[in-house]
Amino acid sequence: MILYPAIDLKGGQCVRLLRGDRNRATVFNADPAAQAKKFAEAGATWIHVVDLDGAIIGKPANETAVRSILAALSIPVQLGGGIRDRAGIARWLDAGIARIILGTVALRDPDLVKAACREFPGRIAVGIDARQGKVAVEGWVETSEITAHDLARRFENAGVAAIVYTDIDRDGAMQGVNVEATAALAAHIDIPIIASGGVASLDDIRALKARGITGAILGRALYEGRIDLREALEVAG
Repeated sequence: MILYPAIDLKGGQCVRLLRGDRNRATVFNADPAAQAKKFAEAGATWIHVVDLDGAIIGKPANETAVRSILAALSIPVQLGGGIRDRAGIARWLDAGIARIILGTVALRDPDLVKAACREFPGRIAVGIDARQGKVAVEGWVETSEITAHDLARRFENAGVAAIVYTDIDRDGAMQGVNVEATAALAAHIDIPIIASGGVASLDDIRALKARGITGAILGRALYEGRIDLREALEVAG
């Protein structure tokens, strides 16, 4: 099981939100590159980066910070937030991003996602963020009527490398990951699932691993010291 320490970018800083509320942001590090390096030194094999501002405006908004993270690391980085067209996908992959996460565009333009999977095999993931089971987009500002399961099924056999599944109600709340919803999604599709939102303890990691989840994103629990990354990596195995 792969663990992905998260760096969420807002105004060039490393922050965590509570349930996606941008008015409830806590700044944990003003130097995202230093934070990424710290995670790598603790043994992380991937870093998960989200351009929160970009997700709202629909185009990259923290490019300088993302590029500083890339320059500081030798491990792969996956990036989401504000990437809405083929040109944006290609530009970030050329810049050194290992995997692009497409969220809003996965709902708005699934054909673009499928075309990107064909053009960039193994380097495109789909981000599915759900609020009470319904997919939320545009930086979680809008909630659609489509369910997470229905959206995921649209990408079966499309070559998607992974689905990053976030339970928004758990995100940043330190209430524990929604193991049941994550496992239910994994049971209905063949695409590997990366769990996101609410991982608060080593027991959450154990529970996800026991249900066959292939990856988990760790955020606030790392920043607040509730999870030690080295210990978590040992548990993940």
